[in-house]
Amino acid sequence: MKAEAIVVVAAVIERADRRLLIGQRRRGDTSPLKWEFPGGKVKEGESDEVALARELHEELGVRLVKSVPVGRVVHKYAETATPLEIRFFAAQIESTEIHPTAFEQTTWALPRELSEYDFLAANRELVANLAIGRIKPGEILAAAR
Repeated sequence: MKAEAIVVVAAVIERADRRLLIGQRRRGDTSPLKWEFPGGKVKEGESDEVALARELHEELGVRLVKSVPVGRVVHKYAETATPLEIRFFAAQIESTEIHPTAFEQTTWALPRELSEYDFLAANRELVANLAIGRIKPGEILAAAR
């Protein structure tokens, strides 16, 4: 029997200067010191948007204003039995003043700079699409009503 995937939501937050928010996992976490987009597991009975809003509040102390799906990937890490289904969202937050609690460090990076960071394997395709401008979170959010 195939294991049900664990569903994870992740926010691609773009500031007015086009920089994207990324966070580095803590030393004691699984995949220590790898970079990722903020987010986390969807709890049973939660919609993706509710989970994303909860995770952004917990991890960054911010309020989600709007989100639009920009991609999804199913990834199985060698050390886990259950695959992850990661749903990526372009996300607009109320203020870019953040209060991170879940990361070793956070930074705002230009899309072209993302390749300089050691991202989790499941994030690599999205990172590549952001770096070459195939996905532009700010434009996607602006086009969504």
